[in-house]
Amino acid sequence: MSAPPDTQARTRRLITLYGLTAFTTSLSSRSLDPILPEIARDFAAATDQVALLASAFALPYALIQPFLGPVGDALGKRRIIGLATLLTGLALVACALTPSLGLLFGFRALAGAAAGGIYPLVIATFGDRVPLEGRQVALSRLLAFSTAGQIAGGVVSGLVHGLVDWRGIIGGGAVAVLAMGLVLWWDLRREPDPPPGRLDAAAAVRRYGEIMRLRMARILYASVAAEGLFVFGLFPYLAALVAGWGLGGPAQAGLAIGAFGASGVAYTFIAGPMLTRVGLPAMLRVAGVLAGLGFAGIAWAGWLAAAGEGVLGVLPVVLGMFLIGLGYFTMHNSLQTRVTEVAPRARGSAVALHAFSFFVGQSLGPLLFGALLAGLGAVASLLVSGTAMLALGLILSRVLRRPAA
Repeated sequence: MSAPPDTQARTRRLITLYGLTAFTTSLSSRSLDPILPEIARDFAAATDQVALLASAFALPYALIQPFLGPVGDALGKRRIIGLATLLTGLALVACALTPSLGLLFGFRALAGAAAGGIYPLVIATFGDRVPLEGRQVALSRLLAFSTAGQIAGGVVSGLVHGLVDWRGIIGGGAVAVLAMGLVLWWDLRREPDPPPGRLDAAAAVRRYGEIMRLRMARILYASVAAEGLFVFGLFPYLAALVAGWGLGGPAQAGLAIGAFGASGVAYTFIAGPMLTRVGLPAMLRVAGVLAGLGFAGIAWAGWLAAAGEGVLGVLPVVLGMFLIGLGYFTMHNSLQTRVTEVAPRARGSAVALHAFSFFVGQSLGPLLFGALLAGLGAVASLLVSGTAMLALGLILSRVLRRPAA
């Protein structure tokens, strides 16, 4: 049964407003990946050191979640989203103007902490305002905006490199985020949140304890942490790998990162039919296989380059990133939808723990992948990551057969 027209209109408006918010913040966060070697040269630092700028954003993003979830539940999710968007934009402006690598790490961490109040609370807002029967498709549309931002961040950053330096790229993203923050505050004035409630820290701690006693919650949080760990560890090293294999520079790395984002847009067109025709368990199995094949494809590109047979250029890397992305988005959207129902009366807190788990994994991913690179080499490291994602998809297809309740 379809939703009433007024509900559909509200859902479309919600998707547009918060989708643009997700687009601008994703654009600003992913735009650094293709230009990390330039930042390293500018500050005369090692590439592996500068690659930790990804962790500098993701770890504070994760650590702030246990605090912002209850704050959003008590003070109003939309109110906190608007404030967090403005603070993220201001921190990015500081990143663009910073005179030293140490300060860049510091302001990048502040941007990550501020951005922690955006996407997770947006997901919780969808849980509050979108009926369950249309929620996974609505969240997939939101994901399309976010991944379009990743495309723009990766591709545009790589293409304008040389015309605009890394400071200009970060500054452009900052302006977009600040503009979106102003739009959110205008929307909040047009349709105010309920008056803020009282933030009870003791009750918030008890609520987290209740959520963590739920077996399904523990499964979801462990799974999403594994996703972040194995998928996103590659990103800060991708430009260096592409260059080291003789397959191109920032433009080619940006194209590969853009392919990951493009897969998210592609997923939005197949999410509904897949849910209807094959069901969640089969979707999760397919997700694991796709991600595994993607990592194997990039490993094959490295093997060909080492053998002096890189005639296909960067194409296997681009296709590999597309397959990794398609598998990741299929898996992540399923977990994201399930977590909105794991504790409906404390949705902000439940989604906050979800985001905390994901970004802890994402922040540790570059450390793990860097250690694998040092110990095993690029090809073996990629195969380890692919095998882990394949196993995760197969396991989830069995344990998520039952409803969240």
